Order: sequence, then structure tokens, then C-alpha cells
Amino acid sequence: MRGLLLVAHGSRREASNDEVRKIADLLRQRAGDRYGAVEAGFLELADPLIPDGIECLIRQGASEVVVLPYFLSAGRHVAQDIPAEVAPKQAQYPQIPIRIAPYLGSAEGIVELLVGLSE
Repeated sequence: MRGLLLVAHGSRREASNDEVRKIADLLRQRAGDRYGAVEAGFLELADPLIPDGIECLIRQGASEVVVLPYFLSAGRHVAQDIPAEVAPKQAQYPQIPIRIAPYLGSAEGIVELLVGLSE
């Protein structure tokens, strides 16, 4: 079973963290057969942190974990911090593929989505 971890920065404003958790819930409902489990995880300031989110998916039976950065650009968090948080779990579970998907802002349909939002 594949697990998906939607990773956001995390905020001191709990309502912002709840928005990310809600998106993870919606992804879970829409995932169909693609993902057997979907969770939210955070880089900092909110729980669960990335390693805990990966661990949660593995405890649910994930035999593969996809970490999806919910970021619009490839800044330091996407390029360095998220990989640094994922690497120890990859080392801890070498038998479980744990990969980082492209960040949200790099998605092919992002421009069309932005045009639609701006109308």
C-alpha cells in the first residue's frame, strides 16, 4: 500500500495548519486506489513533523511513502530542509521506498489553476 504525506511549512496560526490537514483529508477521500493512506506533515511549528508523519504512514501499513511538498517554489525548504528530514527515515527503513515528489509549484497545471483563480 502506498502512503502519501502532504508536507507544508507549519504555522504558529493553528487555523493555517488545520487548512493543510483538511486538504490531506480531501486527498484521502479522492485518492481512490492510488494511496491507501494520506496524512499531513509539517517542516516545523506544527505536528506531526515530517519524520512522525512518515512513521504514521508506515505504522498504517505503507510499503511505499511519497512525500509531497506543498510549496510553491524550490527554495531552501524544498531543496534542502525537506530532504534532510526525509533522509533519516530512508536510512531507517531501507526496505520501504520513501521518495520526495516534485513540489506543488512545479506542477504542469499550476499556471492554468492560477489563471482560473484570478478570474
